Amino acid sequence: MIASSELIINPDGSIFHLHIKPEELADTVILVGDPGRVEMVASFFETREAEAESREFRFVTGTYRDKRITALSTGIGCDNIDIVVNELDALANIDFQTREIKKEHRRLNLLRIGTCGAIQPDIPLGSFVFSEISVGCDGLLNWYEDRDQIAEKDFEAPFMEHCAWAPYLPVPYFVRAADSLIERFRDKTIFGVTISASGFYGPQGRVLRQGLAMPNMIADFESFRHNGYRITNFEMEGSALAGLAHHLGHDAATVCCVIANRHLGESNTDYKPRVRELIQLSLDCLTA
Repeated sequence: MIASSELIINPDGSIFHLHIKPEELADTVILVGDPGRVEMVASFFETREAEAESREFRFVTGTYRDKRITALSTGIGCDNIDIVVNELDALANIDFQTREIKKEHRRLNLLRIGTCGAIQPDIPLGSFVFSEISVGCDGLLNWYEDRDQIAEKDFEAPFMEHCAWAPYLPVPYFVRAADSLIERFRDKTIFGVTISASGFYGPQGRVLRQGLAMPNMIADFESFRHNGYRITNFEMEGSALAGLAHHLGHDAATVCCVIANRHLGESNTDYKPRVRELIQLSLDCLTA
């Protein structure tokens, strides 16, 4: 039996942060950072059955092509993903009446649709990048047991050596997206290795008034190669999503629209039409 201090359930029967009730959660969940983007996803739904909002977490459950889907905002950062994935798993696999783990495991499909910054010169603005492998520079997965069982360990030492990784930074981890989602997006997006940063400025190599611990970080990331892979882009949530999903027995992946190219110094603030196209593509891939 899980104590109430560990699994907090609201008086209406919903999970503490997300305010979703177990019966309101679909097996397929689209995750977006911006609460406002939930409505963009839900605008494609044919029906809507449940919705709620609390802080940065907003959800709508409905149907697309007769398939039940939940659209949920996470806010920004891997710390929020820790909340979101654990609470989604609790909704799916813990009995809220008895506070016991269910005997039959329910597997969720979790797809993050976001925006990102490319670091390779040949990835133009507006491209769709699928994170085949996510690199956790946030340290979140290191707090959980059996971290090495789900990490692509052979990447870690070469990456840290190539980048002259500062010893006081979190040890990075590499996590692969779910094979089932990789197959759904193959040949429809650019595949790559994505850095999941713990912040928007310094952790992504941006310098305003404060210098960097690793001044050559962007160039080192751009030039890193291992087993035919290269680092393609930055975002802020994918590694925690892929890692925790693997731990808990769910399928997860991240796909992003490129709104900046760090190598070229270019950005596009009018990116919402392309994000909408990515949402449409993602919904079609998930329901094909």
